[in-house]
Amino acid sequence: MMVVELVGGLLAHSLALVSDAGHMFTHCFALGLSLSAIVLASRPASDRRSYGLYRMEILAAFTNGLVLLGATLYILYESVMRLVHPVAIATAEMFWVALAGLAVNLVTAGLLWGVSREDLNIRSAFLHMITDTLSSVAVVGGALAIRWSGWRQIDPVLGALISVLIAVWSWRLLRDSANVLLESAPRHLQDTDLVAACRAQFPAIREMHDVHVWEITSGMYALTAHVAVDPALTVGSLEDLRVRLERHVAAEFRVGHAIFQFEAEGATEGHHAGPAVFHPGSDRD
Repeated sequence: MMVVELVGGLLAHSLALVSDAGHMFTHCFALGLSLSAIVLASRPASDRRSYGLYRMEILAAFTNGLVLLGATLYILYESVMRLVHPVAIATAEMFWVALAGLAVNLVTAGLLWGVSREDLNIRSAFLHMITDTLSSVAVVGGALAIRWSGWRQIDPVLGALISVLIAVWSWRLLRDSANVLLESAPRHLQDTDLVAACRAQFPAIREMHDVHVWEITSGMYALTAHVAVDPALTVGSLEDLRVRLERHVAAEFRVGHAIFQFEAEGATEGHHAGPAVFHPGSDRD
């Protein structure tokens, strides 16, 4: 469909159609990245990569956002040039080619809809298809408007509007994927809320500090925390508390990988004492 739109746009002298074909080209590249990321992420974890290659999905999403922004700048430039120097457009060819592109985009977006809400990488691919679908709708409508009104500037105006829409969604995709790469806390989870909920649920917890929550990949969250408890608690009681804590944060905050370090209440904190030093002869590579 990308090739059909490119050829049709050149023959019809339609910037909107050519830009839509260019948009599709970036999406072919983006979908290829997404597929590659899924294949890599499905590989098992290794000694050197204990979380596997899940972050490849986030890298793919971030790259997709950058590619989309680049396409946006190009479409804007071409739109301005066409506004200054409008050209004649074959509206019939423009309409039928854009209509075929719209049908293809609707089918593809429908295939991705079911899983796009749970996976950032698939969401990036779905957003690509949605932008393609909307741009195809705009091109179809633009072809009809140009034919009825004769105003050729509609074509570059549509190209500019499509590029602005792409830029907004690209920025959101870049923001979300960058937050994951920077190991920011998930948007649905605040450290203070988690601490308050745990202390309210488990009276044995006297204090909770050094709490770190981050997102490994879409929907996969990790947590580490120091938990101060009554020194009189037995090992068996601490083990029971640990199990219930893990179940609680998994159910309430969707944190599936939690590590709690227990310490006696009032113990001297020895955290952040500096980086570990490895001496010659150690087993570290």
